[in-house]
Amino acid sequence: MVGNISFSFTLSGIPELGDNQHWMAFPLCVLYIIAFVGNSTILFLIITDRSLHQPMYILLSMLSLTDIGVSFTSFPTMLSVFFLNYNQIYFESCLTQMYFLHTFAAMESGVLVAMAVDRLIAICDPLRYSAILTSSVLARIATVIFIRGICVVFPIPFLTRRFPFCKSLALSHSYCLHQDVIRLACADTTVNNIYGLVAVLMTKGVDSLFIIVSYGMIFRAVLNITIHKARYKTFSTCISHICAVLLFYIPLIGLTVVHRFGKHTSPLLLIVMADIYLLLPPVINPLIYSIKTKQIRHKIIMTFRGKSSVTHNTGISVLGN
Repeated sequence: MVGNISFSFTLSGIPELGDNQHWMAFPLCVLYIIAFVGNSTILFLIITDRSLHQPMYILLSMLSLTDIGVSFTSFPTMLSVFFLNYNQIYFESCLTQMYFLHTFAAMESGVLVAMAVDRLIAICDPLRYSAILTSSVLARIATVIFIRGICVVFPIPFLTRRFPFCKSLALSHSYCLHQDVIRLACADTTVNNIYGLVAVLMTKGVDSLFIIVSYGMIFRAVLNITIHKARYKTFSTCISHICAVLLFYIPLIGLTVVHRFGKHTSPLLLIVMADIYLLLPPVINPLIYSIKTKQIRHKIIMTFRGKSSVTHNTGISVLGN
């Protein structure tokens, strides 16, 4: 039996690959680079361009921040497993990674709710949009999302730390998740299970309900628009956000259900679902918003055109000299 002393968990890659785990390192690195570069680019554009200092883009920058947080938290152990073939993680490090992963996930859920409310106000009460979503209101929203994420997840590492572990210390993933760690405990995990469920309901459960209600009101407002073209144009402003919500909640719900009820589920399915849950939103969100949001797309094009123009002019100057 392993008590509260320094010990290591064994992280899992993809068992079906055997000793060829390093083949996964390249595509994983590509995905992480896309996530880092994409979200950092959107964040940089919104911070540096005053024309983008509007509620919708400020909330988008918050989404990019949470995506970067999730990526940075999971990247070290995934790279260690697949690239360095090192699959050990100390218990304390595991608890730390687990805390930050769940905290950033809770924050991202909160940001998605705020973005749904932003779309609701923009469509249902456009004349008062700027008056309602002021800078001070956005600052309070960001503070609530931040504090809620920290406080709701805060007890989980301490509740987990008290357990002895006498079973196999092999985790199902290449990073630490609460539900994955507690299944290895040699003690009654009822408190953790109940609090984990309460934490999920307080964050993702409440948030998903708010999002559903918001879009119910949005759909009703859009259907009241008589001109078909105007109806489509209005609803198209929600497409990017709807994609972000689906990318976040569908893998999350699937992973939660499988972890809690899928006792005989294939380990490969668990690994794939967990990796999709962590990797897909940070990679796809910036791509969707870059393609679907005209202002972001325009700023990205102008930025790269500007750089290529400067390079071209410098080259001509050098040749001329």
